[in-house]
Amino acid sequence: MNERLKPFEEKMQKSYDYLEGDLATIRAGRANPHVLDKLRVDYYGTPTPIQQVGNVTIPEPRIIQIAPWEKTLIKAIEKAIMTSDIGINPTNDGSVIRLVFPELTEERRKELVKDVKKRGEEGKVAIRNTRRDGNDAFKKLAKAEVSEDEIKELEEKLQKMTDKFIKNIDKLVEEKSKEILTV
Repeated sequence: MNERLKPFEEKMQKSYDYLEGDLATIRAGRANPHVLDKLRVDYYGTPTPIQQVGNVTIPEPRIIQIAPWEKTLIKAIEKAIMTSDIGINPTNDGSVIRLVFPELTEERRKELVKDVKKRGEEGKVAIRNTRRDGNDAFKKLAKAEVSEDEIKELEEKLQKMTDKFIKNIDKLVEEKSKEILTV
């Protein structure tokens, strides 16, 4: 791997990883503990991820169960869930909190797939912007007495890298869309 390509590959990888994490938080009718990833609970004055203050399990395909290690946290966890964009009201029995995911309607599934595709396009735009930045940087090298052949080679490798990441994004979007549409 050419040292001049490395920073652009790292940027593309970060864009891909961000998209992957973002898509993981979209709920597809099945309980997915990643919907809780962005939620924070006030734990002794510190915003703390829910996974660090309790045990998160999936006892059934459409239920997430949170068993806080300290019973005093139940109200704080409920509040964090209710103020989030998950769209599910938690229920608790005094020791555990349950999130029951309703079955998604056909219309809602189609909306979610559109959203996934839109986010995928945004990811591709980020990758293409990185390619553009790389090509601009390589053109500046021409002034620094780097041969035209070498610059052409760098641009070709950057294009191949871009194509690889775009293909991976397409695959990721397709898998998430299929997951959402599966009843």
